[in-house]
Amino acid sequence: MNFKNGKELLELCEKENCAISDIMILREATGTDRPKDEILRRMRRTWDIMKDSAVSPIHSPKRSIGGLIGGEARLLFEHQASGKSLCGSTLSRAITYAMAVIENSSSMGLIAAAPTAGSSGIVPGVMLALQKTHDLTDSTVVQALFNAGAVGYLAMRNATVSGAVGGCQAEVGVAASMAASAAAELMGGTPQQCLNAASTVLMNMLGLVCDPIGGLVECPCQARNAAGAANALTAAELSLAGIRQPIPFDEMLDAMYTVGKH
Repeated sequence: MNFKNGKELLELCEKENCAISDIMILREATGTDRPKDEILRRMRRTWDIMKDSAVSPIHSPKRSIGGLIGGEARLLFEHQASGKSLCGSTLSRAITYAMAVIENSSSMGLIAAAPTAGSSGIVPGVMLALQKTHDLTDSTVVQALFNAGAVGYLAMRNATVSGAVGGCQAEVGVAASMAASAAAELMGGTPQQCLNAASTVLMNMLGLVCDPIGGLVECPCQARNAAGAANALTAAELSLAGIRQPIPFDEMLDAMYTVGKH
């Protein structure tokens, strides 16, 4: 189950007739010699942390250590509640939750890096928004998080998730790819549709630079997590609709890494 790229992952999914998340769980079980129940329990703990970090700043706004952000998630929540939101329920929630997590992170709150602290809002933002909108169980979302983990693993193995190394396209871009792929699976997409969504995200965010104000992971990082969540949902929607993605995930990941190095 130790796949090295997206192509091998899809081949395993076809061979075993299962979802990306199932393959990732098997990989974790064989690689760590831990029972499946323990692996699921650990991911459930991660999901609990994600949910709390996405909700607590909305009810109790926190000023960041650098003082650049704080209270933005509450403003978005109130704007949506006023009925004046330009976005639908899922997207409004996703961007609100994504910004809340970064607020929590920058004020030294507990978060789950997914894959980094600076991009930690996107996966929980998208997953929690879909859970709320579609009334999904925690167990269903926890399963989908293993799909996100598979995409993150491939990015770390074959490219980078570091903004300092590959630019914001690698950090926020990979987080959004993880979220897009997981969202596609969560909504019934095939493994191929999942990786198509992940590829589309990277394509849309190619070239995004890492340029934090004052060297702090606060701004524009917070707003880019919101944009990454929107990008993830857009890419998942395109893929689930059957729109073709001509660039395989592996090639798109290579392109992103090449751009980042130069």
